[in-house]
Amino acid sequence: MLKHGQVRALGAMSGTSLDGVDAAVLETDGDRILGFGPTAYRAYTDAERAVLRAALGKWPGEELQDALDVVQNVHAEVLRCFEGVDLVGFHGQTLAHEPRGRGTHQLGDGDALARALGVPVVWDFRSNDVGLGGEGAPLAPFFHFACAQWMGATRPVVFLNLGGVGNLTWVDPSRPAPDAPGALLAFDTGPANAPINDLMQERRGVPMDKDGALAATGAVEDGALELFLEEGYFRKIPPKSLDRDDFSLMLDLVRELNDADAAATMTAMAATAVMLGIEHCPTPPSRVLVTGGGRLNPVMMRMLAAGLDCPVEPVEAAGLNGDMLEAQAFAFLAVRAARGMTTSCPTTTGVSAAVGGGQISPP
Repeated sequence: MLKHGQVRALGAMSGTSLDGVDAAVLETDGDRILGFGPTAYRAYTDAERAVLRAALGKWPGEELQDALDVVQNVHAEVLRCFEGVDLVGFHGQTLAHEPRGRGTHQLGDGDALARALGVPVVWDFRSNDVGLGGEGAPLAPFFHFACAQWMGATRPVVFLNLGGVGNLTWVDPSRPAPDAPGALLAFDTGPANAPINDLMQERRGVPMDKDGALAATGAVEDGALELFLEEGYFRKIPPKSLDRDDFSLMLDLVRELNDADAAATMTAMAATAVMLGIEHCPTPPSRVLVTGGGRLNPVMMRMLAAGLDCPVEPVEAAGLNGDMLEAQAFAFLAVRAARGMTTSCPTTTGVSAAVGGGQISPP
C-alpha cells in the first residue's frame, strides 16, 4: 500500500530513438508536482542498440530473450543508483504499437525488476487503455497538465515532445483536472528523430545527426516533402498515434538524395508534421515548449520557429528538464496508477472514458 500524501517516485523511460535509459525522481501526490529529485542516464552501447533494433516490430511469443536481457539489465543498473524511493514507474521498451490491430507491446518484466530493486514497480501502462478502445499513446499529457500548473501558466500552452516519434499536448491550465472537459488534447504529430537516426545509421554508421550538423549543410527537396505530406495520417482528426516505423517510406523518399539533403529534408518533414498538428489545437497556444532530443537540433528548432505563430522554446525556458520529462512523467503516472487515479482520457488517447492503467508488482 502506497503511503498517503507526498511520495518519492522514480520513473524510467527508454524511447523509440533507442539512445538509452533516462531515470528521474519526482516528489508528487499524484495531482501536483511537489519537487524534482536527482536524475541519471545510461546510454545503450552500440551492441545493445543493435540487439534492440533487431527486436523492433516483434510481439510477445517471438524470440525476444536477448532484447529482454538488455532492457532488464540496463534498467536495473541505472535504477539501483537511487535510494529512498517509494515506487518505480517502468515504461519498458516499445517494440510494436498497433492499437487497432494486435495492441501495443512494451518489452519488460516489472515483476523481475521489482525483485531486483526491492521496491514496488508500476509497469504495462498502455495495455488497459488500448483494451478499452484507446490509442495507448501519448501518455505524458496528464503530467504535462501538472507541469503547466507548476509553471503558473494561465493561457493554453503546447508541450511538444520530439523523440523517435513526435507528439504534442495542448493544455488549458485553467481547468481543474487533466481529465476535465477542455483540459487537454494530445496526439502523435508524425515521425521525428527515429527516421533521421535510421538514415544516419544507414548512410554514416552513426546513431544520430548530432546538433543537426549534417542537415544544416543540406537543402530541403520540396518534391519529397510534398509527397510526404500527402500521407492521410495528417488529415486524421486526433487523438491518434503512430508506431515508430509507420513512416518508413521517408527513407524511400530521400533515397536518391545526397546525405546532407536527405537529412535536411527529413528534418523538414518532422517539423512540417508538427505545424500541421498545431492546426488541430482547440485554440492557438501562447507558446510551444519542446522536449526530447529534437530540441537540441538547431535546424529543427529554426524550422519550427519559422513555421509557427508563437514562441518556440526548449522546456528549459520554463524551468523544466527536457532530457528527463518523460521519465518524470512515468514517475507521476506510477503514483496515479498506484492510487487508482486516471492516467488517460478521451482527448489524450481516444479511450471511451477516463481510465487508469498499469500493473503493480510488489518487491
